[in-house]
Amino acid sequence: MPAIVGHVDFNPEKDIPSLKGKVIFVTGGTAGIGASSVTLLAAHSPLHIYFSGRNATAGSALISNLQAAHPSVGLTFVPMDLTSLASVKSALKKHFTHTRLDILICNAGIMAQQPSLSTDGYEIQFAVNHLGNAMVTSHLLPTLLATAAQPGTDVRVVNITSLGYAMRPSSGISFAELDAHSNMNRVFMGPWMRYGHSKVANILSATELARRHPQITAVSVHPGVVRTDLVHSQTFLNRVFIYSMNWLMGIKFMEPEQGAWNTVWCAAAAKKEELKNGGFYIPVGEEKSKDLEKDKVAASKELAGKLWEWTEGVLGKF
Repeated sequence: MPAIVGHVDFNPEKDIPSLKGKVIFVTGGTAGIGASSVTLLAAHSPLHIYFSGRNATAGSALISNLQAAHPSVGLTFVPMDLTSLASVKSALKKHFTHTRLDILICNAGIMAQQPSLSTDGYEIQFAVNHLGNAMVTSHLLPTLLATAAQPGTDVRVVNITSLGYAMRPSSGISFAELDAHSNMNRVFMGPWMRYGHSKVANILSATELARRHPQITAVSVHPGVVRTDLVHSQTFLNRVFIYSMNWLMGIKFMEPEQGAWNTVWCAAAAKKEELKNGGFYIPVGEEKSKDLEKDKVAASKELAGKLWEWTEGVLGKF
């Protein structure tokens, strides 16, 4: 499979329209795909971009670079640790000050981690990739809805997922283990099963958000297999697995500068009528929801609703 299908001639510089007046929030925006997304969007003159992360030094450096190139764009780094839901909520209350929000990109994530628990006692990948981003979405949802109610607005939420969602447990979302504060340890393929578990949750969250609040366009995107630190920082055996599986499947790696293309296409370049609300996209802008329909877990409306209710119950504790 080529690295890019769909809009193979996509050029962010030319194809993203003016974002004048728009407010944007990107989680995990200090490095990798997140930082590339912030950089590409900043070039089109939004009113303000918030981006979160744990590395304040990297956050300050990105702001300095972007302010030099785009002095009219407001930029705010939001220090945030997604392993602690209380700290996520506190950071948002402290740093997010706008009364509008046009684009939310839930990008922050980790991959193929060894068994461990978050500060709140949940499996670490599910805690970061799903619960942490869900807390951001839940806290900012009133602002997203208020913005969507204004004439002429086009409010979007983009969840970063992965084709790795297919490695999730056959049962789907293992609520019993999560409620028991289990680390979901498995002897065979444990790190990847837990990763797939969190990534199918990203898909289900986007489809359920679209169903409950259709005035917001919510999609999930697979950014591609990108040469970033998310891959490079893996153990030797995990890197062997990643490279060999993609070689066997004929999937080509994308360069770092291409890693954000699918994200920004869905967030800003595509016209609203081009996007399927609740849809799933591969690079660049190729809608693959029919593929999800073959997966009874990823396409389950019942499971999406159950996950939403379970997540709201967890978030409500903080």
